[in-house]
Amino acid sequence: MPDRFLELVERGPVVFDGAMGTLLYARGVFINRNFDELNLSRPDLVEKVHRDYLDAGAQVLTTNTFGANAVKLSRHGIEDRVAAINAAGVRIARAVARDRALVAGSIGPTGLIPDIFDPTQMEHLREVFATQAAALVEGGVDLLLLETFRHTVEMQIALTAARAVTDLPIAATMAFDEEGQTADGLGPERVAALLVRWGADVIGANCGAGPSGVEDVVTRMLGTGRAVLAQPNAGHPRRLEGRVLYMATPEYLGEYAKRYLQAGVRLVGGCCGTTPDHIRQVAAEVRMASGGRVRILVPQSGAVEKEAVTPPALAERSDLGRALASGFVVSVEIDPPSGTDPTRALEGARALAAAGVRFVNIADGPRATARMSALAMAHLLREVGIEPIVHVTCRDRNLLGIQADLLGAWATGIRNLLVITGDPSKLGDYPMATTVYDLDSVGLLRLVSALNRGLEPSGRRMRGSTAFVKGCGVEPGARDLDREVARLLRKVEAGAEFVMTQPVFDPEVMDRFLDRVRGLGVPVLMGILPLASYRNAEFLHHEVPGMTIPEPTRERMKRAGHGPAAREEGVRIAREVLVAFRDRVRGVYVMPPFDRYDTALAVIEGLVPASPSPAAS
Repeated sequence: MPDRFLELVERGPVVFDGAMGTLLYARGVFINRNFDELNLSRPDLVEKVHRDYLDAGAQVLTTNTFGANAVKLSRHGIEDRVAAINAAGVRIARAVARDRALVAGSIGPTGLIPDIFDPTQMEHLREVFATQAAALVEGGVDLLLLETFRHTVEMQIALTAARAVTDLPIAATMAFDEEGQTADGLGPERVAALLVRWGADVIGANCGAGPSGVEDVVTRMLGTGRAVLAQPNAGHPRRLEGRVLYMATPEYLGEYAKRYLQAGVRLVGGCCGTTPDHIRQVAAEVRMASGGRVRILVPQSGAVEKEAVTPPALAERSDLGRALASGFVVSVEIDPPSGTDPTRALEGARALAAAGVRFVNIADGPRATARMSALAMAHLLREVGIEPIVHVTCRDRNLLGIQADLLGAWATGIRNLLVITGDPSKLGDYPMATTVYDLDSVGLLRLVSALNRGLEPSGRRMRGSTAFVKGCGVEPGARDLDREVARLLRKVEAGAEFVMTQPVFDPEVMDRFLDRVRGLGVPVLMGILPLASYRNAEFLHHEVPGMTIPEPTRERMKRAGHGPAAREEGVRIAREVLVAFRDRVRGVYVMPPFDRYDTALAVIEGLVPASPSPAAS
């Protein structure tokens, strides 16, 4: 029978839960109590912690048995209750997990320092770990989690003892200090190799110095052929008014979870100081990285496929489709207003249309800010006589809501979509807002492709069909360009028919990117963002995900000063990039800062040929 845990790891990133002791302490359990014994005396408290983590998105719940070994329990005079405490810990977690999560049996260190020259002690430790592992396995865990070991010798004893009593998967994580070493002086690469040799199915690091320190450790543990688990503390603990507090926010851990996943880490959770709020942020990042909660598969054969329709050719679907097929596209971004008055956006659209711009991009809650609906803004702009390209994100709406919006958009005349995953809520006005991510951009492209063929996501034939022109985004300056290009290929396979890049400031970055995607067969529209000032450049470079502005460019903006002179320099920089690549891309997508549409017109003036008119095509 296939192993459920290893299958879960194989399918995509996995969310572990966070700290148990932190929540029990916060909920009134004094530190002089034995927290493992609460499985017997206060199972309701333990159950509530598990339930909160499950509701936050944890896919693996860890039993409250970290210190439930004979050595640690003996300090409270309850070493004879090892089996009962471990069995109860599994029973509580299993009752909460049911079929929604898996259960990991937690095994922590004894607190003793192993003495390899004392065979009696070594045998005693082996028996201690074997006894606890056997109790957890008999209780019905899905895997064993050996965590927070600081001495590799003790980990070897525990791991080999556990492997001797079960064939279940074993995850083994060590605690490293701020120098990236274990208590006996070994670094991550060496530890990773030893854990694999001793029989661990998953390796990793937990506890330690916080998200940043764990990032360095776990990235150095990659490459052994085993999946890697990262479970950092919520930063360094501080004592305030008699209480120990961990200062790393959920948003901070979420940001590092994204970095772990981008580096190749497969499992992420939390250790000391982390709470369900932390795990909720981790789960949101995992959903983004793994394609969302829902998998969209477009049928390719069978009876349903026979009922699917064939979408019209690209050039027959919209003016944008015609321009993509035989022309050079110029689009300018217009952000919906943050209030109810669209006057400024409409005036800007009229000015753009008068200058010959035929397309505008309408962002969907850019940078996770609360703004007027992109679909509502699109309908208003169509009255101006300019064709919208509507951004559709996966952040705010579940599968039902997204599908409803798409059907409504088609029925009311919207023909062009830019499909993007969307910035997480933590970056915007309301960091506490839920990020949904039922789908990511690949899944959403599959959904739109299905609607274009007259099929619902379930594969069922629907009444009518859409014929959207659909594009996607890409980051030419991504730190891992191989990963970004591979993901772009997935987007194209899912149905993307044009690509819009993040703003380009570095010609070398764009040149390298275009070389990598040569032969992809999909039009590339280059993103251009004319800088408004040195301060604007610094903010974009340091604060906005996906934005990288080279130091020479920022220095040029610094020398330009501020006001009109700075804006003119920003236009010159943007024009230089456009001139360098206009013959290698199918169009440009200009993002004017602070709704300065005259700046966008200054960038494109005289540099691009006019798009063919609908009549001419």
